[in-house]
Amino acid sequence: MPSDLPATSLEKMLYILDLVEDSDGGLTYEELSEKLQLTRSTLYRYLKVLTDSGLLTSLPNVGYTLGPRISELDYKMRVRDPLIIASRPVMVELVKAIPGIALLCRKYKDKVLCVHQESGTDAFHSSYERGYARPLVRGSASRIILAYSPARTVAKLYEADPAAFADAGLGDTLEAVKASLAAIRQRGWDATSGQVTHGVTGIAAPIFDSHENVIGSLSVTIGRPRLGAEETAAAADRIVFCAGIVSKTIASDSPRARDLALRTVPSHSRARRT
Repeated sequence: MPSDLPATSLEKMLYILDLVEDSDGGLTYEELSEKLQLTRSTLYRYLKVLTDSGLLTSLPNVGYTLGPRISELDYKMRVRDPLIIASRPVMVELVKAIPGIALLCRKYKDKVLCVHQESGTDAFHSSYERGYARPLVRGSASRIILAYSPARTVAKLYEADPAAFADAGLGDTLEAVKASLAAIRQRGWDATSGQVTHGVTGIAAPIFDSHENVIGSLSVTIGRPRLGAEETAAAADRIVFCAGIVSKTIASDSPRARDLALRTVPSHSRARRT
């Protein structure tokens, strides 16, 4: 067995899911056996557990692909995830005030994953759909999360791909990157133009859990490549305020506090996170 493979049985089964997830179509038993180098009986046992649970399915002439349980889990996440539940009404109000597309993103490993979207315009469509993952470096929805991530995470990502940080305008040395991220934290929001989708501007604010750890971002994509400084600041104020509502809501154990937090967002708010 290759030395870099997971050690425990559970880790090996999850690694099989990773391999199938990353494949273009499906993976045959023979392909999985070659990649994993497990005994035939062990691999069969792992695959049986994964298929019986619905996480994988097997198709003739295709091999193993993600199973129907994934779709079921996605549905349950959409209707039960506290972060989505807390964010959805806020996002609806947000795109009424700022014509654009509101995105709720979550940090996932070293990536950022879109988990919900609300549109307030038909003028354009966002390619950053639910379930689509992007690097932590490009785009305001990602960079604002990176800005509040631990220094060791930033250093690890920079060491792996310093050119990505330079391309994203964050700096061409680790010290320059740290300074750029510190400036974003000081401001409390980030704005980028055309880093993910050409011709649009994204403005994002962080979302925190009850321990003040960044877990995601709330952003609005506006269908113009450039905004004036005052317009950008006004939109950012509103997005920061809305992200603060979400942070307070998911951190609260009180149903009454949650109800109060989810009331309509005020028309004018200059609240900022400091």
